[in-house]
Amino acid sequence: MTAPSAPRRPGADALARIGHPVPPAHSADASPHAFPDGGTWRTEIPSVEGPEALAVVLKESARLDVPVHRISQGSGVWMLRDEEITEMVESCAERDIELCLFTGPRGTWDIGGSTRTDSGGGGLRARGHDALAGCVEDAVRATELGVTCLLVADEGVLWTLHRLRAAGVLPAGTTFKLSALTGPVNPASYAVYERLGADSLNVPSDLTPAHLTEIRRVSRAPMDMYVEAPDDLGGYVRMYEVAELIRRGAPLYVKFGLAKATGIYPYGAHLREHALATARERVRRGRLALDLLARHGADGGMSPLGSRLPGELCRFPVPEGD
Repeated sequence: MTAPSAPRRPGADALARIGHPVPPAHSADASPHAFPDGGTWRTEIPSVEGPEALAVVLKESARLDVPVHRISQGSGVWMLRDEEITEMVESCAERDIELCLFTGPRGTWDIGGSTRTDSGGGGLRARGHDALAGCVEDAVRATELGVTCLLVADEGVLWTLHRLRAAGVLPAGTTFKLSALTGPVNPASYAVYERLGADSLNVPSDLTPAHLTEIRRVSRAPMDMYVEAPDDLGGYVRMYEVAELIRRGAPLYVKFGLAKATGIYPYGAHLREHALATARERVRRGRLALDLLARHGADGGMSPLGSRLPGELCRFPVPEGD
């Protein structure tokens, strides 16, 4: 049996024709980890803010044959009515797609002025007990309506929700995803968030492949990464690096964001046309990235559709009585 050939790196064949050297890929810097199903990557369409945008994403992903493992929303559980959440849960369940909704109030929308200073103050963290409690309220409400994945932007909220999951207040199969706006930038912080209860972690899109390798030496928790980042996350477009990001960062959720697009959080009907247009284009960006992977022979290793669980992860002990 002939061993499969290594994926072709971007431009390698053409550059070889003129004798231009291509940096070698070293096996030592590849991630040794995978999802429990054996896959090394999954896909995510972010910023899907309600049932109408979800319908656009599902229609466009079918038209362009873009496989989708996860749909995520950024405005928050509290910005959706029960009927809207139920409709999104049912639509995703019909297609075996994981739905992830953001929890509660965040500092950037709160009354604290420090988030508007040059230093950014407390950022997205939940300010005070009431904001923490609001996130808990969102989590309980969402899971009661059938949501299985919650997006979190605060380490205290994350630890609290993990304790609630361990106590059975939240279903055991609930997963917690760390927001890109608070994502860790070094291996030690990545490992801490895993131990606090994170099941997948967004990392900033400006991390280098070497940074991903450093993280993978200390943690196997799934990583989420925008291959095209919204402008408020830097606006980076890294499609030609997708294969290398998967090789270094697996298990990896490949996220299809959109640069040069006005933000839509918190979403409402006044932003409808923009939200639907950007939802449609995110799927198209996904098709572009997947086509690129296929051209390079690097499209193998995708998790089966319907896969969502992260596998066994490291946690801090939950105190007795919690």
